[in-house]
Amino acid sequence: MSPESTGQNEHYLTVSRRGFRTWRGNRPFWAGLFTMAGGVPIAYFPYANMHLGNITLAMSTTAGAGSLIIGVLLITLGLTMWFHHIVRVFAGVAAILLALISIPIANIGGFIIGFVLAMLGGALSVSWAPGRPAEDAEPAENPAGVDESVSDPAAPVDYDTEKPVFVSGLPAPEFHGGAAYPAQQLTGFDSMRDADADADGGRHRA
Repeated sequence: MSPESTGQNEHYLTVSRRGFRTWRGNRPFWAGLFTMAGGVPIAYFPYANMHLGNITLAMSTTAGAGSLIIGVLLITLGLTMWFHHIVRVFAGVAAILLALISIPIANIGGFIIGFVLAMLGGALSVSWAPGRPAEDAEPAENPAGVDESVSDPAAPVDYDTEKPVFVSGLPAPEFHGGAAYPAQQLTGFDSMRDADADADGGRHRA
């Protein structure tokens, strides 16, 4: 292996980072992360105890089971956004609805923290769309492959100003009075000129 080759000399962390970046770009990564982060406080706070000096404050409510279910569902939806992003719209709408339901059930949506994170994650999931490849992202300027510099052979061209390029396969233009015309048009002109010359007794022939 040549020392100039960079493919085998890259550090494994660099390779892992590039692979993770590619994986992250193919799915609503931040939507799933915010949704899972919103489910954690919603499920945790009803079963947590806060210590204020010698006082223990229990934050559990009668709807503790409902808070746990909402939190687990939000984490499941976040994983669904990551690993089955084809249903990202459904997962995003479900996350938004669960975030709204958590306000009256789970301690005001996990003290607003879980509510905000779940709403943000659901909105990102609904609005996310897969990216297009680079060749499809930019519209083709000339999809038919026609050379735009080719001049129209039917139009007269002034050779004093520019040199035209003619489409291959078409007859080369012939010069007539400082302008170029297709051979078909000049054939018609020559026929008319010959007819006039014959009518005048041929005195216009060379």
